[in-house]
Amino acid sequence: MKRNFLKGCLSVLIFCLLSGLGTLPGEAQDTRILRVALCLAQVLGDQSFSDSAYKGFLQAEKDFSIEIKLMESNSSADHEPNIVAMASAGYDLIVVTSTLSIEVLDKIAPQFPNTKFAIIDRVVHAPNVASYIFAQNEGSFLAGVAAALFTRKTDIPGVNSQKIVGFIGGMDIPVIRDFLTGYQQGVKYADPDTKVLVSYADSFRDPLKGKELALAQYGEGADIIYNPTAGTGKGVFEAAAETKKFTIGVDMNQDALYPGHVLTSMLKRVDQTVYQAIPSTVKGEFKGDTIVTMDLANGGVSLTDMSVMKKTLGDKFPQDILDRTNQLTEEVKAGKIKIESYPGFQRK
Repeated sequence: MKRNFLKGCLSVLIFCLLSGLGTLPGEAQDTRILRVALCLAQVLGDQSFSDSAYKGFLQAEKDFSIEIKLMESNSSADHEPNIVAMASAGYDLIVVTSTLSIEVLDKIAPQFPNTKFAIIDRVVHAPNVASYIFAQNEGSFLAGVAAALFTRKTDIPGVNSQKIVGFIGGMDIPVIRDFLTGYQQGVKYADPDTKVLVSYADSFRDPLKGKELALAQYGEGADIIYNPTAGTGKGVFEAAAETKKFTIGVDMNQDALYPGHVLTSMLKRVDQTVYQAIPSTVKGEFKGDTIVTMDLANGGVSLTDMSVMKKTLGDKFPQDILDRTNQLTEEVKAGKIKIESYPGFQRK
């Protein structure tokens, strides 16, 4: 009887140890859920950068069973306090998606040495900050080639005989200049005689300004406009549809927003990057003062397959543009074409 009782006690003890309900002496089991915050410099609903970041954030929550917190900024003044609030609240990792956050993190990161940060689109050198940047100049080169080739297609309704394409940037800052540098190189690579009109909206959240600038460029003869403008781009798309002209989307696949008016989109995989920033912290393998570059070679940037435009145009779809950009994609990956970058955009 006593022997059976001892056997029963031993069985219970073994079960507890194997199931994690018990710990051996000196072994503390950490069952705390990792807390991750995403601090946006904008608000959701731009169908571009911020929405893409949030998409990756939600996928990470699902895959890694983390506790997440989203902080949106209704104005630029909200961004720094949001980051400080999350660090003060003890979040383990704070993902910051703003090209304007470098000075903020330079100041905040040293104040919270036990908090890990990931910054998207800029480089911050600090032991608790991992930086993720994009080769948007590479994707923009392809967009420039596509635009220059498209403006020749006078058999497509809405395309005039002038060789003029447009570029509208959200703000005149280094990352947008990097878009422009690649775009202009692509245009000239395809056709040195094509003119590029350039405007800046001075905002990533002003669709009315975007529409105003787009209407002006279409009025000057542009057939197609490349618009790295985030939320401001909504106005560019409206202008394209109203004037029966064309545009090239940015960040997310925006081809279906106005079918037949968006030739392609330059995918800047912010969703993948936000997602990629999280598992290293989950696994305890976070490395600060590191730089990860998302480019054509690793799928961080690319053009869409133009399937929406192909369906809309039917027999008039310019297959040669898709074939050419696909070919050039492989050449850039292989290092056969060197893509210029804006000197002011920090990559190291």
